[in-house]
Amino acid sequence: MNFEDFTEITRRRYEYALGIDTHDFELLRSIFTEEITMDFEDYSGQPSASLKADDWVAGCRVLFTGLDATQHVMSNPIVDIDGKRAQCRMYMKAEHFFQNNQGSPDFAIGGYYVDQLEKVNGKWLINAVTLKILWNRGNRHIMSMAAELGARKLNEAS
Repeated sequence: MNFEDFTEITRRRYEYALGIDTHDFELLRSIFTEEITMDFEDYSGQPSASLKADDWVAGCRVLFTGLDATQHVMSNPIVDIDGKRAQCRMYMKAEHFFQNNQGSPDFAIGGYYVDQLEKVNGKWLINAVTLKILWNRGNRHIMSMAAELGARKLNEAS
């Protein structure tokens, strides 16, 4: 493994966090292959699914447009490379905020991501993500409230 590959692979995970937290959905989309497999079963209870990256990012846009703020912090990357394929495991802590009259305004999760990447036209891109949750705290209901608000905001803007 060389330093350039390690840096680029870990950068994809950092760009994921930055894209979500700053609502730069073009940046978020740019880190993925066309088709991706997303496994957020630990969070949502839904099994792993393969879909177009455009569709996954569109879903993110709805939720994160509704939230007041988020902060995704990533650390401790472990990268393994095998030719044009790689895996990156990285700890994460995600804070979500939404002012509401139905409880606490925050929900946080901690755990780690396991990303599968492939080199496409000389650039490392994520083709699969698994989120493993180790803990959570706060008002999980803000996530559905924020998604409803985000859908309304985006519908009104179009």
